[in-house]
Parts: sequence; C-alpha cells; structure tokens
Amino acid sequence: MRSLYSFLFVLSLFCVQAQKISITQLEVEKLTRPLGLDTQNPDFSWIIKSDEHNLSQTHYHIFVATDKIFSKKSLVWDSGKVNSSESVYVKYQGKPLDYATKYYWTVKVWTNQSSRSRQSGVSFWTTGMMSSENWKSEWIGVDDEDKRVKNSPYFTNDFKVDNQITSAQLFITSRGIYEAHINGKRVGESYLTPGWTSYNNRIQYQAYDVQNLISSGDNRLGVILADGWFRNFRPNSGKRKTDYGDELSFIAELVISFENGTKQTIINDDNWNYHFGSIQNSSIYNGEMVDFNLDDPSWSNSKKKIPNSKKAQSVKPYEGKLDHTRNEMIKKREVLKAQKLIITPSGDKVIDFGQNLVGWAQFKSTLPKGTEVTLYHAEVLDKAGEFYTTNLRAAKQKNTFILNGKKDQIYHPTFTFQGFRYLKVEGIDQINLDDFKAFALYSDMEFTGSLTTSNELINQLQENIQWGQRGNFLDVPTDCPQRDERLGWTGDAQAFFNTAGFNMDVKNFFDKWLIDLTYDQRSDGAVPGVVPHNNYLNLNTSTVIKGSFGRTGWADAATIIPWHSYLIYGDTKTLERQYISMVKWIDFMTQNSKNNLYIKQDHWGDWLFFSRDDDNSGRSAVTSKKLIAQAFYCYSTQLLIKSAQALGYKDDVNKYSELYDKLVKAFNNEFVTKNGMLVSDSQTAYVLALQFNLLIEENAKIAVERLVENINDYGHLTTGFLGTPFLCHVLSDNGKNEEAIKLLLRQEYPSWLYPVTKGATTIWERWNGIKPDGSFQYPSMNSFNHYAYGAIGEWMYNNLMGLKLNEDFPGYKRFTIEPIFDENFENVKGSFDSNYGEIAVEWSRKNGKLHLTIDVPANTSSDVILNKPTEGNWKLDNAKLASKIMEHQEQSEKTILLLGSGKYNFSYNTN
Repeated sequence: MRSLYSFLFVLSLFCVQAQKISITQLEVEKLTRPLGLDTQNPDFSWIIKSDEHNLSQTHYHIFVATDKIFSKKSLVWDSGKVNSSESVYVKYQGKPLDYATKYYWTVKVWTNQSSRSRQSGVSFWTTGMMSSENWKSEWIGVDDEDKRVKNSPYFTNDFKVDNQITSAQLFITSRGIYEAHINGKRVGESYLTPGWTSYNNRIQYQAYDVQNLISSGDNRLGVILADGWFRNFRPNSGKRKTDYGDELSFIAELVISFENGTKQTIINDDNWNYHFGSIQNSSIYNGEMVDFNLDDPSWSNSKKKIPNSKKAQSVKPYEGKLDHTRNEMIKKREVLKAQKLIITPSGDKVIDFGQNLVGWAQFKSTLPKGTEVTLYHAEVLDKAGEFYTTNLRAAKQKNTFILNGKKDQIYHPTFTFQGFRYLKVEGIDQINLDDFKAFALYSDMEFTGSLTTSNELINQLQENIQWGQRGNFLDVPTDCPQRDERLGWTGDAQAFFNTAGFNMDVKNFFDKWLIDLTYDQRSDGAVPGVVPHNNYLNLNTSTVIKGSFGRTGWADAATIIPWHSYLIYGDTKTLERQYISMVKWIDFMTQNSKNNLYIKQDHWGDWLFFSRDDDNSGRSAVTSKKLIAQAFYCYSTQLLIKSAQALGYKDDVNKYSELYDKLVKAFNNEFVTKNGMLVSDSQTAYVLALQFNLLIEENAKIAVERLVENINDYGHLTTGFLGTPFLCHVLSDNGKNEEAIKLLLRQEYPSWLYPVTKGATTIWERWNGIKPDGSFQYPSMNSFNHYAYGAIGEWMYNNLMGLKLNEDFPGYKRFTIEPIFDENFENVKGSFDSNYGEIAVEWSRKNGKLHLTIDVPANTSSDVILNKPTEGNWKLDNAKLASKIMEHQEQSEKTILLLGSGKYNFSYNTN
C-alpha cells in the first residue's frame, strides 16, 4: 500500500493539469536527464511557463528519491517549502548520493498570483563512479607487437547475466577515441568519444544506460579504438600533431543492479580479446580508410566466433583524473542532401552540398565487391571552377572505402571528421545525387538564439555565424575544422564567446574547456595560446605556436570567458572554479611588468588587421602590440575585481583595485598624448581604450571623434581579431549608431557582408579570403570556416533586437531591451532562450508607423528603453495592460519602462 506521502504527491501532479502555469525544462547541472554525474551536490533548475503578467516565483519545494513514486523509504531529500524566487542552480542538500544510481526528482512552485502550488513532472539523473575507488577494471590494450599498427583494434568481452536486473550502466573512456557495442548494437548516440581534454591531466568518461541492450544469459561487450586527438600523425611527415602517448587503450566498468538489491561490476578483464576489422587506418586530419569486405556487423554478438582473435593485455594505468562528462557530447545533427553535381574543367566529379559544414559524407552504392571509392573534401572551388584543397595545407581530408557489393550497405567513416561543402568522388562513374548525404557533427548543445530581419544579406550573415559555430564546436572551440590545425585557440574563443552564448547554450561546453585551460596553465600563471595544450605543440615547426604562453588577447580568455559566462548564465560556480586561474594570470602579468606596464614578450596583437601588400604610404592599420597588451592587462584586472565582488572576496577587491588604478595610469602615461591622441592612431587602439574605459572623460570624447574620423578616412573598418568584436559596440555606446549600421551594411571588402556577396555560408578567417577578382588569399592561412569575425553577432542581438544584459542581475533575471529602430530595416525579429524562458522581441515599420512586441518570461523583469525617432509617443495597443507596467517614465527622447513577465504590444504614434 502506498504511503500517504506518495499519494499526496501523485494527487498534486493530477491537480496541475487544470492550471495556466506549467513547470518545465527540468535540468540537473544544466543538463536534461544527465547520466554519470560525479557531484555530491548537483544543482537543479526549472522554467515557469505562463502567459500571466508580472508572475514570479515565491517558494519552491524539491523532492528527490530513488523510485518514481517517491515512497517515503526511497526519499533522499525533501527540501521543505523554501521562501525563494530562485529557479536556477538550487543546490541538492540531501543524503549522500550512491555511485551508479538513478535518482528521480520533481519540484513544486508557488507564485505571487496563487496560494496553490504547481508541480512539475518527474525527471531524473544518474550518478557516475563518484570515486576512483569504485573503478575496479584495468586499462586494456593490444599486445606489444601490435602497439604501432594503424588498424583500429576491435575488443570483445563475453559475460553472463543470470539474475533479473533493474539497471545496467556502462562507464567507459579511452586513450584515443572509442565506440562501444553490446550484443550487436551500438551504445549511445555520441561520436568521437571521449572528446578532447588536457589528456596529461584528465580524461572524461561517459555513462550509458544499457539495460535494454543486455539479455538474460550470454552477452558480449565490444569496443573499437582509434587515434583521435590522442596521437595524431601529421600527413606525410611521420611526426605527430598531438602526442599524448604511444599506446591506445580503454577502461570499462559495467555496473548492474539486481532485483535483490545488490550491485555488481560484471566485466572480467581477463576475458578481453581483440582482432582487427574493417577500419584500416583513421586520422582526424588525414581521414579514414575502410575495407568493408572485412566488416562483420555481428562481431559484437554473443557467442560469435572471431578468427585470428588475440588476447588483449592490461596496460599502464592512467595517472591523471577520470572525470565525469559535464558537457554535451558530439552527435549527428543536420542532414544535408546533395544539391548539385559539378563536372570541373579538368573532369573531376564534384558534389555540392550547398553549405560549408563539418562532419562527414555517406553514400550507398551497388558497385561490385572490391571497388575502391575515394571521397575528397573541400570548402570552395577556385576561380576556374576546380576543386581546391591547397588551403588545407598538409591535411588530406580523404576517406577511402573498399566496397563489399552488398545492396543495403551504407558507407561512411567512424573516427574522423571533415570541413567541406564540396565532395570530389573517385571510383564511381555514374553518380546519383540521391545516394549521397552529408551529416553535420558538433557538440549537442541546444540552439537558444534566433534573429531575422528584412535584410536578406544580414539574415545570411546570421546563418553564417551559426554555421561557423556549429562547425567549430566539436567538443572544443577550434579556430578551423578543416586544415592541419583544428586547435582550441584561446583568442578566438574569448572574442566570440558572447555571440556563442546567444546562439547556443554553451555553458557546459565552455565550463569543460575552462577546466582544461586551468590544467594547461603554467605554474607561474601563464596561459597557453591553445587549449587543450600539449608539450608537442612547443616543438612544432610553426612559429605561431612556439612560446604561445602569456600572450594578451589570447591568454585573457582565462578572465574574459568566466566573467561573461557568469553574466549570461548566472552561475557563480564557474567563477568560483576559475577564480584561482584568473588570479594567477593577473599575477603573472604583474610579475612580468615594469613600471606597471606588461612587457614580458611579443604578442600576436590585432591578428589579421587590415593591411596592404604594397604599402609605401603606410596605410596598413598597425596597432602597437604593447598598447594592446596593456589594454588587456587593465581589462582582465577589471574583470578579476568584478569577479571578486560577485564572490564576496573583499580583500582581493581592494588589492586588485589598487593595482588597476596604477595600470590605467601607466596606460595613459605611455600611450596617450597630452592632446588625447593615442600613439597608435588606429581604430583598434581607440576601440580598446574606449571599450575598457581607460580614458578620462575629455580624452574619451576625443577618442570617439578620432575613431569616427579614422573610419571615414578609410571608408571601412580596419580592425583585426581583437578590435573587431568591440568596434560597433563602442560606436553605439557613444551615440554613433549610424556609423555602426553603415559598417554592418557595407558590402565591399573589407566588411562582414563582403563574404556573403561572394557566396559564403560560414564566416571566413580573412576579410578577403576570396578576392574581388575571384583569386584566393595566401593558402597558408585562409580558412573559410573561422568564427572569430562572427563576433559582430553580439552587436546585432544587442542593438537590432535590442536585448542586453544587466550586470547587476546576471543570468537574465533582469535584462534590458533597447532596439535602435534603424530605418535601413523594415522589421527585426529575435528571441533568446534564457535560464528563465524565452525572451522575444519583434518590431516592424508599416506606413511609417512602428509596432513593437515584447515577451518577458515568468520570474524575470525587463528594463525597456524605447527611443523616439520623431516627435510622438509610445503607447500600449491594449490600454488595459497599462496597470501591469511596473514603472513608467517619459523623457523627451525616450520612454523608459520596467516590465514584468508577459506579452506587450506597443505602437509609436506621431503627434
């Protein structure tokens, strides 16, 4: 008989159905129904959905139990009714959590508009191994003579299950990348697992619910390994791009719970065997070769006899940390159809998918057994219409398949990915476009932001920004996904972070990456240029990578990203975890300063700024690297102070505030003339000084005017990677919206829309990757999928849509809406899925009259600033809602409102 506790719980769920309010999107650690969390104090979040105006949460009540009906004996936490408006990051405070266990949870919510509670549905999460002591298995690899064989090893382990099971969880990771199978079926939907971390320090393991894959009696677990990011041979060199070790290996725990209440690790490491199968070699950069005549789909079936099988061996244990997966794994997302078959002037058969993407192509074929088909991948065709791969440098990006002649066989790679729009096909004479598909692969983050306008070029720019983010967010934020680089450059990541945080929910993605930044940070506080880092990178022949530690604009990712993550998502855990790393970076610069000027070493400066090849007149927009370094030194220190304030570290606030004042003074003494000009009279110099608030009021006014003069003199922007993200922000923040819009809408080189006019479907590395005459920029550094310049997205969201953060209320608890209603646009529509729900803004201009709709999610509020373009007034379309407006202030040039939750429609009426 159910307990009264359980009965009341179910009754409460039934009562919810009649309510206008619903509690949705239950998350644990910002993940929906996550598996394998190691934390003893996970946090809970939920969203209140309602059309009611000014609705806010007043109380919550959380229940956590080990069964779905929340029986009293299964309850591990009853929070009680808590007086709080918090609906994100509410900490678990119950009994200690057991490893490899499923926990169910639900929440009741009370609001300011009803004495009755509303209750969510039931969600769950599972715990991971929780402690290294729970790992009983050993690391498994091939025998000594096969350690350097390039073929992927296929491992098998047979086991029996005799009792009735209630759950079965597989915990697994590898040195290299893996794919697991049980009884002939692939485990999970993730690819390229376990992803890329600072392998010398930690590897993430994954958890899978495999109960439905396990049968009573005989079973088999199979694991395939490949090099992945662990050991990556550079094409044609015999040397490695990344080198964390010589030996591929994995560790797996299969934990099964039985009806009798016992929990057991099933796998016996002595039973591991291996053989070589269809994957002949695999490389992130080179691609993959697969002989499907050696493919046996039943290899992981129980009792399947495998010829030429060898005994696997236990190998050296991993000395780093086995960490639970805290981020979204790589999965298949969009599927693209082949759009067009092109026969190039030289006779190549090329398929155009119409979109530059990252992932792989797959095909089906009825060609006879033994036919060799090779797929080559490229981003662009050259001026003559030929297939172009020179910009890939040494990366082959080539997949080769030996066909087995089976009619239903689908051919695709397993352990690699390519960046491409165009696919050159060799080995198939008659190509049927319907036989080919392209699959986009990227970390499985939810899209949170959208923006469409009346300008189709701007809409395409937004598409390009998002596709660039897709393609470069495969477990780490890479600079480019196609050539022989594909590294997690810190400068690109910090420049694009705010835009990324609008487009997708990147919190967990960057939390994971920041942990690796901390591990790879040197003991003296210097931060590397790429994360994850590897000692091999210091030996690389590229002078760009040598000595990459401590370079401003890149290393400042250690401060910039944690702070802005806090602003977007409101989670103090990110700041707490990264705070020591932030302090170490500031202290490193301080220790390598003279007269409060950071003088340590050379820097990359305003990378890829506007320059001319034949520059006798000195028109290349060079900005002093020392000026940039000092500006970012000031900025990072300022962000550290803000972080210390948010965390309540008063002593550090005082300490670094004193330092900050000295740094700003040193900047002005060194780089600002007595008449207010900067020693580098460039757009980037003025942008950084203004954005970071380094100038006195009088000189700030001078800087704004000189910036505008510079833009007008050139007729375009001249900024590079470090100046571009802030350029339009500085203009708008200083009353120069017209100049910002002019830069945004410019279609000639250099501009954001120039690549769009040249057919770009992603963001380019260079402003003129394809020149006006159709020729290419230097192939040594000319990626056509490089998200950094896509940072203009943040300005579009802040100004065209009008959505802005309020630093006093992080996580969009309270935010600002202030569209600029520029006359170059007839309509703008945008939305953002915040932690509290969707924020939506839509405005249009019809017959000279402005219409505006704002939707504010429950449990939040918004400061709305409506500029008056002409003499007139803003009015609510529904006058009855006037009483719902929390605050209202009329000024000569603007209307200022404070709105609670709900939808509001406004019109601008001229006098």
